[in-house]
Amino acid sequence: MVRALVIDVGTSSVRTAIVEVDGTVGFVEQRPLTVTSPQPGEVELDATEIGALCLELARATLAAGGSCDVVGIANQRATTIVFDPHTGLPVGPALGWQDLRTVIDCLVLQGAGLRLAPNQSATKAKWLVEQSGRPSHELRFATIETYVAWILSEGAVHVTDHSNVGLTGLVNTSLEWDNGVLDALGLDSAMLPQIVSTMGDFGVATALPGAPRITALIGDQPASLFGQSCVSPGATKITFGTGAMLDLVHGPKGPDRMTRFPSGCFPVVVQSRGDDITWGVEGIVLSAGTCVDWLRDDLGLISHAAETEGLARSVTTTDGVSFVPAFVGLGTPYWDFGARGGFFGLTRGSSKEHMVRAVLEGIAHRGVDLVDAAVVETGSPITELRIDGGMTKNTLLAQLLADFSGCVIAVSPEREATTRGAGLMALVAVDALGLDDVAAKWHPTDYFEPTLSADERASRRAQWADVVSRAAKTIPELSAVEF
Repeated sequence: MVRALVIDVGTSSVRTAIVEVDGTVGFVEQRPLTVTSPQPGEVELDATEIGALCLELARATLAAGGSCDVVGIANQRATTIVFDPHTGLPVGPALGWQDLRTVIDCLVLQGAGLRLAPNQSATKAKWLVEQSGRPSHELRFATIETYVAWILSEGAVHVTDHSNVGLTGLVNTSLEWDNGVLDALGLDSAMLPQIVSTMGDFGVATALPGAPRITALIGDQPASLFGQSCVSPGATKITFGTGAMLDLVHGPKGPDRMTRFPSGCFPVVVQSRGDDITWGVEGIVLSAGTCVDWLRDDLGLISHAAETEGLARSVTTTDGVSFVPAFVGLGTPYWDFGARGGFFGLTRGSSKEHMVRAVLEGIAHRGVDLVDAAVVETGSPITELRIDGGMTKNTLLAQLLADFSGCVIAVSPEREATTRGAGLMALVAVDALGLDDVAAKWHPTDYFEPTLSADERASRRAQWADVVSRAAKTIPELSAVEF
Protein backbone atom coordinates (compact mmCIF):
# COMPACT_ATOMS: atom_id res chain seq x y z
CA MET A 1 0.00 0.00 0.00
CA VAL A 2 1.36 3.41 -0.99
CA ARG A 3 2.19 5.75 1.90
CA ALA A 4 3.18 9.41 1.91
CA LEU A 5 5.72 11.23 4.02
CA VAL A 6 4.76 14.87 4.55
CA ILE A 7 7.13 17.70 5.40
CA ASP A 8 5.08 20.69 6.49
CA VAL A 9 7.01 23.92 7.08
CA GLY A 10 4.72 26.37 8.83
CA THR A 11 5.19 29.94 9.95
CA SER A 12 6.70 28.90 13.26
CA SER A 13 7.46 25.16 13.12
CA VAL A 14 8.39 22.16 11.00
CA ARG A 15 6.07 19.16 11.17
CA THR A 16 6.56 15.75 9.58
CA ALA A 17 4.12 12.84 9.44
CA ILE A 18 2.99 9.81 7.49
CA VAL A 19 -0.34 10.00 5.67
CA GLU A 20 -2.02 6.73 4.74
CA VAL A 21 -4.40 6.15 1.82
CA ASP A 22 -7.31 6.18 4.28
CA GLY A 23 -6.36 9.76 5.18
CA THR A 24 -5.06 9.07 8.67
CA VAL A 25 -2.07 11.07 9.89
CA GLY A 26 0.47 9.43 12.17
CA PHE A 27 4.05 9.33 13.43
CA VAL A 28 4.11 13.09 13.81
CA GLU A 29 7.33 14.91 14.66
CA GLN A 30 7.34 18.67 15.26
CA ARG A 31 9.91 21.26 16.22
CA PRO A 32 9.73 25.07 16.45
CA LEU A 33 11.60 27.31 14.04
CA THR A 34 13.74 30.23 15.12
CA VAL A 35 11.93 33.38 14.03
CA THR A 36 13.57 36.74 14.73
CA SER A 37 12.65 40.39 14.21
CA PRO A 38 15.88 42.44 14.08
CA GLN A 39 13.90 45.63 13.45
CA PRO A 40 10.19 46.51 13.65
CA GLY A 41 8.43 45.05 10.63
CA GLU A 42 11.25 42.62 9.86
CA VAL A 43 10.75 38.85 10.10
CA GLU A 44 13.67 36.51 9.49
CA LEU A 45 14.18 32.75 9.55
CA ASP A 46 17.30 30.64 9.08
CA ALA A 47 17.08 28.62 5.86
CA THR A 48 19.92 26.36 7.00
CA GLU A 49 17.95 25.52 10.13
CA ILE A 50 14.84 24.85 8.06
CA GLY A 51 16.71 22.41 5.81
CA ALA A 52 18.37 20.63 8.72
CA LEU A 53 15.11 20.29 10.68
CA CYS A 54 13.28 18.93 7.64
CA LEU A 55 15.87 16.19 7.23
CA GLU A 56 16.10 15.39 10.93
CA LEU A 57 12.35 15.19 11.52
CA ALA A 58 11.63 13.35 8.26
CA ARG A 59 14.19 10.70 9.16
CA ALA A 60 12.70 10.42 12.66
CA THR A 61 9.18 9.94 11.25
CA LEU A 62 10.42 7.28 8.82
CA ALA A 63 12.35 5.52 11.60
CA ALA A 64 9.20 5.38 13.75
CA GLY A 65 6.61 4.74 11.06
CA GLY A 66 8.42 2.74 8.41
CA SER A 67 9.17 3.41 4.78
CA CYS A 68 7.19 5.69 2.47
CA ASP A 69 6.86 5.72 -1.29
CA VAL A 70 6.19 9.39 -1.95
CA VAL A 71 6.82 12.78 -0.35
CA GLY A 72 4.53 15.78 -0.14
CA ILE A 73 5.88 19.20 0.86
CA ALA A 74 3.64 21.92 2.29
CA ASN A 75 4.93 25.33 3.23
CA GLN A 76 4.35 28.89 4.38
CA ARG A 77 4.05 30.80 1.14
CA ALA A 78 6.07 33.79 -0.10
CA THR A 79 8.85 33.36 2.47
CA THR A 80 11.93 33.96 0.35
CA ILE A 81 15.39 32.40 0.20
CA VAL A 82 18.31 33.18 -2.11
CA PHE A 83 21.13 30.63 -2.08
CA ASP A 84 24.37 29.61 -3.76
CA PRO A 85 23.71 26.63 -6.08
CA HIS A 86 27.24 25.26 -5.60
CA THR A 87 27.15 25.10 -1.82
CA GLY A 88 23.38 25.10 -1.23
CA LEU A 89 23.95 27.71 1.46
CA PRO A 90 21.73 30.80 1.75
CA VAL A 91 23.37 34.16 1.08
CA GLY A 92 21.25 35.87 3.73
CA PRO A 93 18.31 35.26 6.04
CA ALA A 94 15.08 33.77 4.81
CA LEU A 95 12.68 36.72 4.71
CA GLY A 96 9.33 35.68 6.20
CA TRP A 97 6.12 36.41 4.35
CA GLN A 98 5.21 38.97 7.04
CA ASP A 99 8.47 40.88 6.52
CA LEU A 100 7.81 44.50 5.50
CA ARG A 101 11.33 45.82 4.90
CA THR A 102 10.65 46.35 1.19
CA VAL A 103 7.62 48.63 1.61
CA ILE A 104 9.46 51.62 0.13
CA ASP A 105 10.63 49.53 -2.83
CA CYS A 106 7.02 48.56 -3.51
CA LEU A 107 5.84 52.16 -3.37
CA VAL A 108 8.60 53.28 -5.73
CA LEU A 109 7.71 50.51 -8.17
CA GLN A 110 4.04 51.57 -8.01
CA GLY A 111 5.14 54.92 -9.37
CA ALA A 112 6.66 53.06 -12.30
CA GLY A 113 3.39 51.22 -12.93
CA LEU A 114 4.36 47.94 -11.26
CA ARG A 115 2.06 46.77 -8.45
CA LEU A 116 3.80 44.53 -5.93
CA ALA A 117 3.18 43.97 -2.22
CA PRO A 118 5.92 43.66 0.42
CA ASN A 119 4.53 40.31 1.56
CA GLN A 120 5.17 38.85 -1.91
CA SER A 121 8.53 37.32 -2.80
CA ALA A 122 9.51 39.66 -5.63
CA THR A 123 11.04 42.59 -3.76
CA LYS A 124 12.37 40.27 -1.05
CA ALA A 125 14.41 38.45 -3.70
CA LYS A 126 15.70 41.77 -5.02
CA TRP A 127 16.73 42.82 -1.51
CA LEU A 128 18.56 39.55 -0.81
CA VAL A 129 20.45 39.69 -4.10
CA GLU A 130 21.50 43.28 -3.48
CA GLN A 131 22.66 42.48 0.04
CA SER A 132 24.73 39.54 -1.23
CA GLY A 133 26.78 41.80 -3.47
CA ARG A 134 26.69 39.15 -6.21
CA PRO A 135 25.02 39.13 -9.64
CA SER A 136 21.67 37.36 -9.62
CA HIS A 137 22.62 34.85 -12.34
CA GLU A 138 25.12 33.30 -9.90
CA LEU A 139 22.41 32.69 -7.30
CA ARG A 140 19.16 30.75 -7.03
CA PHE A 141 15.76 31.93 -5.84
CA ALA A 142 13.54 29.74 -3.68
CA THR A 143 10.38 29.77 -1.70
CA ILE A 144 10.26 27.20 1.09
CA GLU A 145 9.01 24.23 -0.94
CA THR A 146 11.69 24.92 -3.54
CA TYR A 147 14.46 24.92 -0.95
CA VAL A 148 13.18 21.80 0.81
CA ALA A 149 12.99 19.91 -2.51
CA TRP A 150 16.55 21.06 -3.26
CA ILE A 151 17.74 19.75 0.12
CA LEU A 152 15.87 16.45 -0.18
CA SER A 153 17.20 15.84 -3.69
CA GLU A 154 20.73 16.91 -2.73
CA GLY A 155 20.69 19.71 -5.28
CA ALA A 156 19.14 17.79 -8.18
CA VAL A 157 15.71 19.46 -8.11
CA HIS A 158 15.05 23.21 -8.42
CA VAL A 159 11.30 23.64 -8.86
CA THR A 160 8.38 25.69 -7.59
CA ASP A 161 4.70 24.85 -7.92
CA HIS A 162 1.67 26.77 -9.17
CA SER A 163 0.19 27.38 -5.71
CA ASN A 164 3.37 29.02 -4.48
CA VAL A 165 4.59 30.84 -7.56
CA GLY A 166 1.25 32.63 -7.93
CA LEU A 167 1.98 34.56 -4.73
CA THR A 168 5.53 35.62 -5.62
CA GLY A 169 4.58 38.62 -7.77
CA LEU A 170 6.96 37.30 -10.42
CA VAL A 171 4.51 35.57 -12.78
CA ASN A 172 1.78 36.54 -15.23
CA THR A 173 -1.76 35.14 -15.46
CA SER A 174 -0.43 32.19 -17.48
CA LEU A 175 1.74 31.29 -14.45
CA GLU A 176 4.91 31.94 -16.42
CA TRP A 177 7.79 34.11 -15.26
CA ASP A 178 7.07 37.74 -16.12
CA ASN A 179 10.11 39.17 -17.89
CA GLY A 180 8.86 42.72 -17.41
CA VAL A 181 8.81 42.31 -13.64
CA LEU A 182 12.22 40.59 -13.65
CA ASP A 183 13.71 43.43 -15.69
CA ALA A 184 12.22 46.05 -13.36
CA LEU A 185 13.74 44.27 -10.37
CA GLY A 186 17.09 43.58 -12.04
CA LEU A 187 16.76 39.82 -11.59
CA ASP A 188 18.15 37.30 -14.07
CA SER A 189 15.85 34.46 -15.12
CA ALA A 190 18.77 32.05 -14.61
CA MET A 191 18.16 32.21 -10.86
CA LEU A 192 14.57 31.00 -11.11
CA PRO A 193 13.25 27.46 -10.56
CA GLN A 194 11.21 25.48 -13.05
CA ILE A 195 7.46 25.99 -12.56
CA VAL A 196 5.58 22.70 -12.08
CA SER A 197 2.14 21.48 -11.03
CA THR A 198 1.20 20.89 -7.41
CA MET A 199 0.99 17.16 -8.18
CA GLY A 200 3.44 15.25 -10.37
CA ASP A 201 6.79 13.48 -10.30
CA PHE A 202 9.44 16.04 -9.41
CA GLY A 203 12.47 13.93 -8.56
CA VAL A 204 13.90 11.67 -5.91
CA ALA A 205 14.49 12.52 -2.24
CA THR A 206 17.89 10.85 -2.19
CA ALA A 207 18.70 12.41 1.19
CA LEU A 208 16.05 10.21 2.84
CA PRO A 209 16.04 6.46 3.56
CA GLY A 210 14.47 4.56 0.68
CA ALA A 211 14.79 7.56 -1.67
CA PRO A 212 11.03 8.21 -2.06
CA ARG A 213 9.81 10.31 -4.95
CA ILE A 214 8.68 13.90 -4.44
CA THR A 215 5.15 14.02 -5.85
CA ALA A 216 3.42 17.01 -4.23
CA LEU A 217 4.40 20.63 -3.64
CA ILE A 218 1.68 22.82 -2.18
CA GLY A 219 1.26 26.06 -0.24
CA ASP A 220 -0.13 25.78 3.26
CA GLN A 221 -3.61 27.18 2.66
CA PRO A 222 -4.41 25.18 -0.51
CA ALA A 223 -3.04 22.14 1.34
CA SER A 224 -5.47 22.78 4.19
CA LEU A 225 -8.28 23.13 1.64
CA PHE A 226 -7.39 19.76 0.08
CA GLY A 227 -6.92 18.24 3.53
CA GLN A 228 -10.54 19.12 4.32
CA SER A 229 -11.63 17.33 1.13
CA CYS A 230 -12.52 20.57 -0.66
CA VAL A 231 -12.03 19.47 -4.25
CA SER A 232 -15.28 20.56 -5.95
CA PRO A 233 -16.23 24.10 -7.08
CA GLY A 234 -17.74 26.08 -4.23
CA ALA A 235 -16.13 24.03 -1.44
CA THR A 236 -14.80 26.47 1.17
CA LYS A 237 -12.70 26.40 4.32
CA ILE A 238 -11.31 28.84 6.86
CA THR A 239 -8.17 28.06 8.84
CA PHE A 240 -8.14 29.84 12.21
CA GLY A 241 -4.62 30.27 13.51
CA THR A 242 -2.64 33.39 14.32
CA GLY A 243 -4.66 34.97 11.53
CA ALA A 244 -7.42 33.37 9.48
CA MET A 245 -7.47 32.33 5.84
CA LEU A 246 -10.47 31.51 3.69
CA ASP A 247 -9.94 29.48 0.53
CA LEU A 248 -12.63 28.52 -1.95
CA VAL A 249 -12.42 26.17 -4.92
CA HIS A 250 -13.56 28.12 -7.97
CA GLY A 251 -12.73 26.35 -11.22
CA PRO A 252 -10.46 26.12 -14.27
CA LYS A 253 -10.81 29.73 -15.43
CA GLY A 254 -7.87 31.86 -14.36
CA PRO A 255 -7.94 35.54 -13.38
CA ASP A 256 -7.46 38.52 -15.66
CA ARG A 257 -4.72 39.76 -13.36
CA MET A 258 -2.64 38.42 -10.49
CA THR A 259 -3.40 41.30 -8.15
CA ARG A 260 -6.14 41.67 -5.54
CA PHE A 261 -9.75 41.65 -6.75
CA PRO A 262 -12.14 44.55 -5.93
CA SER A 263 -13.84 42.15 -3.48
CA GLY A 264 -10.66 42.14 -1.40
CA CYS A 265 -9.91 38.49 -2.26
CA PHE A 266 -6.92 37.17 -4.20
CA PRO A 267 -6.60 34.64 -7.02
CA VAL A 268 -4.81 31.44 -5.98
CA VAL A 269 -4.14 28.05 -7.52
CA VAL A 270 -5.62 25.44 -5.20
CA GLN A 271 -4.47 22.35 -7.10
CA SER A 272 -3.00 21.37 -10.44
CA ARG A 273 -1.93 18.24 -12.24
CA GLY A 274 -0.47 18.32 -15.70
CA ASP A 275 -2.41 20.84 -17.77
CA ASP A 276 -5.38 20.85 -15.41
CA ILE A 277 -5.24 23.87 -13.11
CA THR A 278 -7.93 24.61 -10.53
CA TRP A 279 -8.14 28.21 -9.38
CA GLY A 280 -9.63 29.52 -6.19
CA VAL A 281 -10.11 32.71 -4.22
CA GLU A 282 -8.54 33.55 -0.90
CA GLY A 283 -9.36 36.06 1.83
CA ILE A 284 -7.28 37.02 4.84
CA VAL A 285 -7.91 38.06 8.45
CA LEU A 286 -4.67 39.49 9.81
CA SER A 287 -5.47 39.00 13.52
CA ALA A 288 -7.41 36.02 14.91
CA GLY A 289 -5.72 33.68 17.39
CA THR A 290 -3.25 36.42 18.19
CA CYS A 291 -6.14 38.25 19.90
CA VAL A 292 -6.55 35.37 22.33
CA ASP A 293 -2.79 35.38 22.92
CA TRP A 294 -3.10 39.09 23.74
CA LEU A 295 -5.84 38.42 26.29
CA ARG A 296 -3.51 35.90 27.95
CA ASP A 297 -0.01 37.31 27.56
CA ASP A 298 -0.57 41.07 27.62
CA LEU A 299 -3.84 41.79 29.40
CA GLY A 300 -3.68 38.84 31.78
CA LEU A 301 -7.46 38.30 31.54
CA ILE A 302 -6.96 34.55 31.05
CA SER A 303 -4.26 32.04 31.94
CA HIS A 304 -4.90 29.62 29.08
CA ALA A 305 -6.55 30.00 25.67
CA ALA A 306 -9.02 27.24 26.55
CA GLU A 307 -10.55 29.46 29.24
CA THR A 308 -12.10 31.78 26.67
CA GLU A 309 -15.01 29.49 25.86
CA GLY A 310 -16.14 29.03 29.47
CA LEU A 311 -15.81 32.73 30.25
CA ALA A 312 -17.69 33.75 27.10
CA ARG A 313 -20.46 31.23 27.67
CA SER A 314 -20.95 32.46 31.25
CA VAL A 315 -22.71 35.52 29.81
CA THR A 316 -25.43 35.43 27.17
CA THR A 317 -24.37 38.66 25.44
CA THR A 318 -21.47 41.09 25.43
CA ASP A 319 -23.74 43.68 27.07
CA GLY A 320 -23.03 46.13 24.25
CA VAL A 321 -19.26 45.59 24.11
CA SER A 322 -17.70 45.08 20.67
CA PHE A 323 -14.13 44.23 19.68
CA VAL A 324 -12.45 44.77 16.32
CA PRO A 325 -9.44 42.45 15.80
CA ALA A 326 -7.14 44.75 13.85
CA PHE A 327 -3.77 44.83 15.60
CA VAL A 328 -1.92 45.21 12.28
CA GLY A 329 -4.76 46.57 10.18
CA LEU A 330 -7.73 44.98 8.45
CA GLY A 331 -7.37 42.51 5.60
CA THR A 332 -10.16 41.25 3.35
CA PRO A 333 -12.36 43.00 2.32
CA TYR A 334 -11.28 46.36 3.77
CA TRP A 335 -7.50 46.36 3.24
CA ASP A 336 -6.95 49.22 5.64
CA PHE A 337 -3.40 48.98 6.99
CA GLY A 338 -4.06 51.98 9.21
CA ALA A 339 -7.03 50.48 11.02
CA ARG A 340 -6.35 49.48 14.61
CA GLY A 341 -8.16 47.15 16.97
CA GLY A 342 -10.12 48.15 20.01
CA PHE A 343 -13.00 47.59 22.37
CA PHE A 344 -16.09 49.74 21.84
CA GLY A 345 -19.10 50.23 24.07
CA LEU A 346 -17.29 49.67 27.36
CA THR A 347 -19.03 50.83 30.54
CA ARG A 348 -18.23 50.52 34.22
CA GLY A 349 -20.45 47.44 34.20
CA SER A 350 -18.42 45.70 31.48
CA SER A 351 -16.80 42.55 32.84
CA LYS A 352 -13.93 40.30 31.82
CA GLU A 353 -16.53 37.83 30.57
CA HIS A 354 -18.13 40.46 28.32
CA MET A 355 -14.74 41.42 26.92
CA VAL A 356 -13.70 37.83 26.21
CA ARG A 357 -17.02 37.12 24.49
CA ALA A 358 -16.61 40.31 22.45
CA VAL A 359 -13.20 39.11 21.24
CA LEU A 360 -14.64 35.79 20.07
CA GLU A 361 -17.56 37.56 18.39
CA GLY A 362 -15.18 39.94 16.65
CA ILE A 363 -13.09 37.07 15.29
CA ALA A 364 -16.25 35.31 14.11
CA HIS A 365 -17.50 38.48 12.38
CA ARG A 366 -14.17 38.84 10.60
CA GLY A 367 -14.49 35.24 9.42
CA VAL A 368 -17.91 36.06 8.02
CA ASP A 369 -16.41 39.12 6.30
CA LEU A 370 -14.28 36.63 4.35
CA VAL A 371 -17.31 34.53 3.47
CA ASP A 372 -19.22 37.58 2.24
CA ALA A 373 -16.25 38.71 0.13
CA ALA A 374 -15.88 35.27 -1.46
CA VAL A 375 -19.60 35.24 -2.31
CA VAL A 376 -19.28 38.68 -3.90
CA GLU A 377 -16.26 37.52 -5.90
CA THR A 378 -17.69 34.23 -7.18
CA GLY A 379 -21.41 35.04 -7.28
CA SER A 380 -22.16 31.69 -5.64
CA PRO A 381 -23.64 31.21 -2.15
CA ILE A 382 -21.68 29.31 0.50
CA THR A 383 -23.90 26.96 2.48
CA GLU A 384 -21.27 24.87 4.28
CA LEU A 385 -18.02 26.21 5.71
CA ARG A 386 -15.29 23.82 6.82
CA ILE A 387 -12.89 24.99 9.52
CA ASP A 388 -9.55 23.89 10.92
CA GLY A 389 -6.75 25.40 12.98
CA GLY A 390 -6.08 25.63 16.69
CA MET A 391 -9.00 27.97 17.40
CA THR A 392 -11.55 25.42 16.20
CA LYS A 393 -11.35 23.67 19.57
CA ASN A 394 -13.59 26.53 20.72
CA THR A 395 -17.15 25.38 20.03
CA LEU A 396 -18.61 28.81 20.81
CA LEU A 397 -16.52 30.33 18.02
CA ALA A 398 -17.92 27.71 15.63
CA GLN A 399 -21.49 28.47 16.73
CA LEU A 400 -20.95 32.22 16.35
CA LEU A 401 -19.64 31.61 12.82
CA ALA A 402 -22.77 29.65 12.00
CA ASP A 403 -25.06 32.31 13.48
CA PHE A 404 -23.40 35.30 11.82
CA SER A 405 -22.90 33.65 8.41
CA GLY A 406 -26.03 31.52 8.07
CA CYS A 407 -23.78 28.65 6.99
CA VAL A 408 -23.48 25.18 8.43
CA ILE A 409 -20.06 24.96 10.08
CA ALA A 410 -18.24 21.62 9.79
CA VAL A 411 -15.18 21.07 11.99
CA SER A 412 -12.20 19.23 10.53
CA PRO A 413 -11.08 16.05 12.32
CA GLU A 414 -7.51 17.23 11.70
CA ARG A 415 -6.76 20.54 13.43
CA GLU A 416 -3.67 20.76 11.17
CA ALA A 417 -5.33 19.84 7.88
CA THR A 418 -2.35 21.18 5.92
CA THR A 419 -0.34 18.04 6.64
CA ARG A 420 -3.19 15.77 5.62
CA GLY A 421 -3.74 17.73 2.41
CA ALA A 422 -0.12 17.53 1.29
CA GLY A 423 -0.11 13.79 1.94
CA LEU A 424 -3.34 13.20 0.04
CA MET A 425 -1.99 15.21 -2.90
CA ALA A 426 1.19 13.13 -2.95
CA LEU A 427 -0.96 9.98 -3.10
CA VAL A 428 -3.27 11.37 -5.81
CA ALA A 429 -0.20 12.19 -7.90
CA VAL A 430 0.66 8.48 -8.21
CA ASP A 431 -2.98 7.38 -8.62
CA ALA A 432 -3.14 5.74 -5.22
CA LEU A 433 -6.24 7.91 -4.76
CA GLY A 434 -8.57 9.89 -7.00
CA LEU A 435 -10.26 13.22 -6.31
CA ASP A 436 -13.53 11.39 -5.65
CA ASP A 437 -11.74 9.35 -3.00
CA VAL A 438 -10.47 12.55 -1.38
CA ALA A 439 -13.98 14.03 -1.38
CA ALA A 440 -15.35 10.88 0.27
CA LYS A 441 -12.88 11.15 3.14
CA TRP A 442 -14.60 14.16 4.70
CA HIS A 443 -15.82 13.11 8.15
CA PRO A 444 -16.14 16.22 10.33
CA THR A 445 -16.06 15.88 14.09
CA ASP A 446 -18.99 18.24 14.54
CA TYR A 447 -21.58 20.36 12.75
CA PHE A 448 -22.98 23.70 13.92
CA GLU A 449 -26.29 24.94 12.54
CA PRO A 450 -27.31 28.64 12.55
CA THR A 451 -29.70 29.59 15.35
CA LEU A 452 -30.37 33.24 14.43
CA SER A 453 -33.20 34.27 12.15
CA ALA A 454 -32.37 36.06 8.91
CA ASP A 455 -33.50 39.38 10.41
CA GLU A 456 -31.45 38.86 13.58
CA ARG A 457 -28.41 37.96 11.48
CA ALA A 458 -28.80 41.04 9.31
CA SER A 459 -29.09 43.23 12.40
CA ARG A 460 -25.94 41.77 13.97
CA ARG A 461 -23.99 42.21 10.74
CA ALA A 462 -25.16 45.81 10.38
CA GLN A 463 -24.00 46.52 13.93
CA TRP A 464 -20.66 44.96 13.06
CA ALA A 465 -20.25 47.17 9.98
CA ASP A 466 -20.80 50.22 12.17
CA VAL A 467 -18.19 49.09 14.71
CA VAL A 468 -15.61 48.36 12.02
CA SER A 469 -16.08 51.83 10.59
CA ARG A 470 -14.98 53.24 13.95
CA ALA A 471 -11.71 51.32 13.82
CA ALA A 472 -10.96 52.41 10.24
CA LYS A 473 -8.21 54.87 9.37
CA THR A 474 -6.83 55.08 12.91
CA ILE A 475 -3.47 55.90 11.32
CA PRO A 476 -4.47 57.84 8.16
CA GLU A 477 -1.00 57.72 6.57
CA LEU A 478 -1.02 53.91 6.64
CA SER A 479 -4.64 53.75 5.53
CA ALA A 480 -3.65 55.68 2.41
CA VAL A 481 -1.15 52.98 1.42
CA GLU A 482 -2.37 50.28 -0.96
CA PHE A 483 -0.61 47.21 -2.27
